[in-house]
This record gives sequence, C-alpha cells and structure tokens, in this order.
Amino acid sequence: MIPDIKNILYTTGLGSGTPYVFRYALSLAKKYDAKIHIIHGHEPLSASAQGMTDLYMESEMVSNVFEQTVIAAEKSIIQRLERLCAKEISADPDGRERVASITVAKLPPKQAIMAEAEKRNADLIIMGSHRHSVLADAMLGTTTLKVLHRSTIPVLVVRIPEGYEEEGF
Repeated sequence: MIPDIKNILYTTGLGSGTPYVFRYALSLAKKYDAKIHIIHGHEPLSASAQGMTDLYMESEMVSNVFEQTVIAAEKSIIQRLERLCAKEISADPDGRERVASITVAKLPPKQAIMAEAEKRNADLIIMGSHRHSVLADAMLGTTTLKVLHRSTIPVLVVRIPEGYEEEGF
C-alpha cells in the first residue's frame, strides 16, 4: 500500500539545523501535495525557578513579568519560523500554501509534538537529530527518542550533519 501523506508535522527546537530539516518537510510536502504543520514546544518554568522568583518578587508582579515574557518569546519564535518559511519557499509559487499552521506550545516538546500530531491528524512527523553521547541519551533521553517510542505514526528523523550551522531565519 502506498502511503497517503496529507499532513506533515514538522517539529523544531530552533537550533542551527532547523532550515536543513525543514527542507525535508518541504520536499515531501511537494511530492505528496501535503500540508506542513510546524510545532515548537517549550518547557514551562520549573517549580524551583518559580519558587526562586517568588522569594524576590511579589506574586502578582511575577505573574505579569512571566506572562509578558512568554508572549514576547512566542511572538519572536513565530516570527523566526515565518522568516524560515519565507526564505525556503520563495522559489515555490505554492510554497506558502503548503505551510498550514505554526504553533508554539507551552508544553514539554515531546508532549507538544504528540498532542499536535493528533490534533492535526498527521500522517508523518519530521524531526531533526544531532549527535549525542551514549551517556546523555541513556540518562536524559532525547525528544527524538521519546517521540519515536511513543508515536503510532511514522517518524522521519533527519540526521543533521556534524558541524552543520545555518542561521539567518
């Protein structure tokens, strides 16, 4: 059976390999006439960090500062992803229509990816991976490994070449 890929979930942590991995999502979207849904998940402030700020600032002030900071950060992330899309699809007249959504989620990345995959009815998850030490993978795990173990849909892991650096998005 030939896969019918209509919705691609492209995940990004906004590292230097972001454009490299996005090109894979774009290539497959063109090939299958699919839509790309972009997700970036970020960890909420840890309880210990929240407790530390509560020691030095009034509770209401802390809430306002964090709320404004999160709003500004999410806006900046969306702008970066919009620039990435504009740069990478400039030669494709149908390119912008391929990117159906950009989401920034206040969830740990693995949870954000899995929730968005379900919400968008994704047929494929595309994510990047770079080299980690065996010890780091064993002790901490990576978002990629967590998604691979939990996902019920195919996951394409794009290996980012060693030393690859690309900014400007």
